[in-house]
Amino acid sequence: MNRLLLILTASLLATPVWAAAGDDAAALKLATNSGCMTCHHIEPGTKGPGGLAPIGPAWRDVAAKYKGQSDAQKQLTTTVLAGSSPYESHWKDKVSGLAMPPNKVAISEADAGKLVAWILALPVKN
Repeated sequence: MNRLLLILTASLLATPVWAAAGDDAAALKLATNSGCMTCHHIEPGTKGPGGLAPIGPAWRDVAAKYKGQSDAQKQLTTTVLAGSSPYESHWKDKVSGLAMPPNKVAISEADAGKLVAWILALPVKN
């Protein structure tokens, strides 16, 4: 019994509960209703307006960049809510946008956390 409990606990801690559900439709609805899909796509290589680089990074690229980082969930949720600095962009020359604007008015902290968990759980293509 203790071993089963340990295995179940470990599996729940390894994958965010919302992401584990694999509810892509709910995540995409949340992202669309919050305005995220204006700048972001899921798949890398998607063009932005006028054939330029996309405005923001593809979410599979985000998942790959932050894979294995223990503070990724907190760091990205903070970025979603507060925005990012154009002077510290680690997506420079990969996207056409300069920075991510603050989104506190568009999405709650709880929903931002859910969306970030879903993004980080996306399978990374090699």
